[in-house]
Amino acid sequence: MPYQSERCAALDAVLHACRLCITVQANLVAGTTLTKDDRSPVTVADYGAQAVVAHLLGRAFPEIPMVGEEDAGALRDPANAALLGKVLANVDQVLPGLTPEQVLTAIDRGTHAGGDRGRHWTLDPIDGTKGFLRLDQYAVALALIEDGEVVLGVLGCPNLPHDAARPEAGVGCLFVAVRGEGAFLRTLDDPAERPVHVTAVDDPAAARFCESVEKAHSSQSDSARVAEALGITAAPFRIDSQCKYAAVARGDASIYLRLPTRKDYVEKIWDHAAGWAVITEAGGKVSDVHGRSLDFSRGRTLARNQGVLVTNGRLHDRVVAAVREVLGLD
Repeated sequence: MPYQSERCAALDAVLHACRLCITVQANLVAGTTLTKDDRSPVTVADYGAQAVVAHLLGRAFPEIPMVGEEDAGALRDPANAALLGKVLANVDQVLPGLTPEQVLTAIDRGTHAGGDRGRHWTLDPIDGTKGFLRLDQYAVALALIEDGEVVLGVLGCPNLPHDAARPEAGVGCLFVAVRGEGAFLRTLDDPAERPVHVTAVDDPAAARFCESVEKAHSSQSDSARVAEALGITAAPFRIDSQCKYAAVARGDASIYLRLPTRKDYVEKIWDHAAGWAVITEAGGKVSDVHGRSLDFSRGRTLARNQGVLVTNGRLHDRVVAAVREVLGLD
């Protein structure tokens, strides 16, 4: 099968990163966060997960660069020596023996510019940082882009229940999709995979939609107006991170709305590439608020898109129409 080696390496890398994140989240203490320019929290797990994934993929595919969310600049600052020590200690638990420079170099693999030629990975080491810090949902999101097209995606969701209807059955899921091969789910502890599919709901009024927990990430007021226009009466399913893509892919919801909160906001490719792969291979559809396909060929951002709409496919045109009406789009 095409991409079989890349699929195996990506799953292994995300699994290792999830194990690191589980350990860090279980031991969150004061002093494990930095502040980014955009004021979003960054944890030891962000750096550690990127180091683990980048090192493993760099070893397996040294010729494939990476577009990552993080770089090691802050960790190289002597003022952050304590934070670096925590990153190194956590990386050592899943990849023993790496030197500090190997860890920093691995993190800096994420500085590739992306684009529409050749192959590159894109990684969000902790998608849903605030959810992570709340001990709630987050995802390790990895995708492979080839000539501007997403061809493989892996979503590691360490806190997502194996079965949304039976949360007591355990948590920790890995979703994987390769172009043309369908989407699959396995748990963190069992390599057995099963296919996942979007819902068959074709009446918007019977659909459930999910959206971001954080109001800054999506306009919840506009989402409520869209739901009203579609006749949806069920309360929104609010969940952090690309776990929303996973929820729609396996049928926990039928619609995911990420509506713009300001006109100048540009989405990053690492926030959507892995989820896009899983949704589309599960039978769903993704577009921006104008109904345009997401364009992953423009570097590190989705510069040609505005907002993101995810559905089970059957509902997509009606959701796009409702969003355009609510937002007043021509």
